[in-house]
Amino acid sequence: MPQFNPEWYVSQIFWLIVTFVVLYLLMSRIALPRVAQILQERREKVSDDLAKAERLKAEAQEIYDSYESSLREAREQAQKAMREAREEIDQDHAKRHAEYTRELNQQIADAEGRIEAAKQEALQSLQSVAAEIAQAATGKLVGAQVEKERAEAAVRNVTEESR
Repeated sequence: MPQFNPEWYVSQIFWLIVTFVVLYLLMSRIALPRVAQILQERREKVSDDLAKAERLKAEAQEIYDSYESSLREAREQAQKAMREAREEIDQDHAKRHAEYTRELNQQIADAEGRIEAAKQEALQSLQSVAAEIAQAATGKLVGAQVEKERAEAAVRNVTEESR
């Protein structure tokens, strides 16, 4: 093998050094700056992507907060509407209840008035019948005719005393 022959060592070392220097210069001037540039671009892209992700996260949080705020306002408005509807229904119920109570009290008062009138009429009729019966009974028992006004006065006195 010629590479192990000592007479070729000097030329091999020379070409090794030349090749090494050429490769070193190519690597340091061309390849490594490109690799460094690509790495720098990747770092910047990752940094930009992280910044963009933070911005998007902040925007998402703002949108979420806005959504929660809108939802809270909608709930408050719904509760307010329900409360107003309930109050309106309660007022309407109270109004109708008062109206029905007033009508019922009026009907009760009218019925009591009719009952009292019927009672008075019945008492008048009863007093008139009682006076006629007393007049007829007195006529049969005593054999004398009692005047109608006197019999009615006697029945009136008895009924007033019993009250």
